[in-house]
Order: sequence, then structure tokens, then C-alpha cells
Amino acid sequence: MSGMAGRVAIVTGAGRGLGREMALGLARAGVRVVATAARERAEVEQVATEIRREFDEARVLPLLADVTREADCERVVSAALQHWQRLDILVNNAGRGMKYVSERFLTEPTRFWEVTPETWRMVIETNVNGPFLMARSGTAYACSRLGRIVNMSMNHETMRRRGFSPYGPSKAALESETVIWAQDLEGTGFTVNALLPGGAALTGMIPQDLDEHIRAQLLAPRVVVAPLLWLASQAADHINGQRLLANCWRDADPAAAFRYDGWGA
Repeated sequence: MSGMAGRVAIVTGAGRGLGREMALGLARAGVRVVATAARERAEVEQVATEIRREFDEARVLPLLADVTREADCERVVSAALQHWQRLDILVNNAGRGMKYVSERFLTEPTRFWEVTPETWRMVIETNVNGPFLMARSGTAYACSRLGRIVNMSMNHETMRRRGFSPYGPSKAALESETVIWAQDLEGTGFTVNALLPGGAALTGMIPQDLDEHIRAQLLAPRVVVAPLLWLASQAADHINGQRLLANCWRDADPAAAFRYDGWGA
């Protein structure tokens, strides 16, 4: 994407899976990236090492930060502004999935009353409150020429899948946040959109012992990179409050990624 060089992005949950690919993709487009991870410093440092090896400049800042903590979110935004004096793009990717409920969630559904309150709170805190805290911090400080908030979501079908509490409800809430925030920010120069792989992707949320035949059918995490770059570019200035399915992406036809997939009547 032309015109991306020099912009600054925050990618939460950037140590693995979708976050890692998006951090790399943005850096390759000339964007300076603050890459965060909540617990695994080694993973996000490895992403930074890959970017530094590829480019002869300081194009990445790895940070350990938990999006459920308001102070951490403000610290991440402040770090972007201190290092590069601007903030243009926020990718809310950090999340907790069903493996925290059960490693067998794909084959043995857990009924909602079998989920411990502690696990429920952890998933909601990360997947619903985390994007709010990051977006709140970002919009409070980032008065730049371009403002993009991209919330990583999932298929509506998966939100309603049996045994997918609290992950499904958390992503349904995030999509509601996306639409409401887009309206709140209308006319400010910011846009807020949801991006999802469009199917199960091979990320850290997938159990390690998953059958290899099933694993081979999963989407590669890089599927989200092209639509993300488009959303972050000036070509998407008019796109607000929408959801993009990455597996429907066509470079020559961005509208192909906007597809209704069964929500409501």
C-alpha cells in the first residue's frame, strides 16, 4: 500500500498468530509498529528481531503490556507518541480463547454453567474490556491526520456455536463496540471496523493436539494482512462500522470482503 510509510501502529497480541503476521505486514508496508504481548516477552521480542533483521531502521518497539490494565494501555500509547510523535492505527488483536475453558473445546462442548467464573471474567476482561481501554487511550491522545481502529473478530456462526461461552459472547460484544464506536467517532477522522479471518485460523488458540487432517484445513494467519493494510490506507477513508472477511479478500475488488454471514433474520 502506497502512502503507509511513516505511520505508526499499535498491534496488541503481536507475539504469535494473527498479531505476529499483522505486525510484520505493517512493518513491511513502511509502518512503525508498537508490538505488545501480555505475558510472553520472548515471543514479541522475536517478532521485533525479525523486523529489525529485514529493515535497517528502528521500525518496531516490542512491549510487555496487558490490555486489561488501564495503566498498561496508557503506557503503550505514550510509548508510541514518545518514540514517533504520532499514532495512526490501533489493531485490537489481543484475546483469550476457548482453550482457557478446555483443551477439548472443539470436540467436547463445555456448557456455560461448567465455565468457572474466573475463566469467564478473564476472557471478557481481555476480549471486551481490553479493546475499550486501548481505544479509549488511543483516541484521547492520537489527534493525527488519520485514525484507524481495527477490532479482530470472528464469524457470527462461531459466536453462536454450542459450547463457545464465553468466547462467542465476548466477540459479539466486540462487534457491538465496533459499530457504536464508529458512530461515536463519525466526522472525527477516525474509523472503526472489524476484521476477521473468515474461518478458523492456525493461531495459538488452536489446541496443540488437534488432528493433523483438521489442522491442514485451517487458514494461514497471513490471510488478514492484505485487508488490514487496505483498511489502514487512505483508500478506506470512507469505510466505517463495517466488518471484513479476510478469506473473501480480492485485491482488485475490496468490496468482496464485505459479506453478510448469517447474523439475524
